[in-house]
Amino acid sequence: MPWELRVVDPVVTDLSGSPSPSSVMAWRSCSVLLRLTGENVLRSSARGGRCPHSFQQRCGFKKAAKKPEIKKVEKEVAPPKTESYEHIAQQRTTGPNLDHPPHYGPPLLFSQLIKPFVFTVGFTGCSFGSAAIWQYESLKSRVQSYFDEVRADWLEKLRPRKQGDVRNEINKLWNSLSEGQKTVTGIIALNVMVFCCWKVPSLQRTMMKYFMADPASKTLCAPMVLSTFSHFSFLHMATNMYVLWSFSSSAVSMLGREQFMAVYLSAGVISSFVSYAAKIAMGRCGPSLGASGAIMTILAAVCTQMPESKLGIVFLPMLTFTAGNALKAILVLDLAGVLLRWTLFDHAAHLGGAIFGIWYVLSGHEMIWKNREPFVKLWHDLRTRRGPGGGADGGRAV
Repeated sequence: MPWELRVVDPVVTDLSGSPSPSSVMAWRSCSVLLRLTGENVLRSSARGGRCPHSFQQRCGFKKAAKKPEIKKVEKEVAPPKTESYEHIAQQRTTGPNLDHPPHYGPPLLFSQLIKPFVFTVGFTGCSFGSAAIWQYESLKSRVQSYFDEVRADWLEKLRPRKQGDVRNEINKLWNSLSEGQKTVTGIIALNVMVFCCWKVPSLQRTMMKYFMADPASKTLCAPMVLSTFSHFSFLHMATNMYVLWSFSSSAVSMLGREQFMAVYLSAGVISSFVSYAAKIAMGRCGPSLGASGAIMTILAAVCTQMPESKLGIVFLPMLTFTAGNALKAILVLDLAGVLLRWTLFDHAAHLGGAIFGIWYVLSGHEMIWKNREPFVKLWHDLRTRRGPGGGADGGRAV
């Protein structure tokens, strides 16, 4: 730090103006003392960085005024924050972030829906074709297994039954279920398995890639099917499976087991496609998962076929309403969610599933299922040609 030395002149003059001898001697002795003391002070100030306060007052040292230093503030532009691959993987092990922000990348075009649209049409056709073949094989196996069932019943009567046998109890429980409840039991079991897979940290990346439908993702087609069986929240899964279980008996008795499965699987893909289209149209892309779209198709089909049926809420048993009014309320709610861009649920998928269910009951059943006979006949011909002898004769033998 800069210091300045100010020494008050101690020379005393006499009346004539000339310095007195005593004053001259005093000044010389003071200057010698000051020279010796000043050297020690400068050395100590160089070591300690400041001068002793007592010496500053005694010898007349004054601290020079500190000039304000103008600091140049340099703005450093930080590089973009990037997360390592391991860090991202560690974050994802705690669970997927389902509340994704809107997609602010390059705008998605409707041309990106071509591949999902082709997949939707192809998957729907394969679902109904497989259901027609399944029904044909089921009818054929029932005829062939008639005598086997009679023989099994006869052996069951001869064999003594074990009391308290676990297998018998399970068979009793299974036989007590309706045809619809038996059909959806496999769907519920598959949803539970996928839900358990979400809780495995090592499977998080795979689950987010294939079991969440997002139009901004590189994988578009497979998640349209797999996300129908995917639930991350237990409450979400339990609610959907309860609704599916409640409407299963009516839906399967109305459509049949094979047609029900074709409608359910097709509804999952169609609702996912409608969700894709709505997200691209609104420019807000994000992942979706759950069976709500497919369940909405089953619910809408039953309510359209039986509009006067009475429905209720499990927690409010005193409140009842008709199925037709319930369907109208659901359609209005989901339409408002799409127009107002509510993000709590995927209202576009719900609305797409409900519209598909209504259309299928009104005209889709006549257009698709009742025209399956040529396809079934083609399958019958292909199957019988592989019989013994081959050719048309082999077909007639069957």
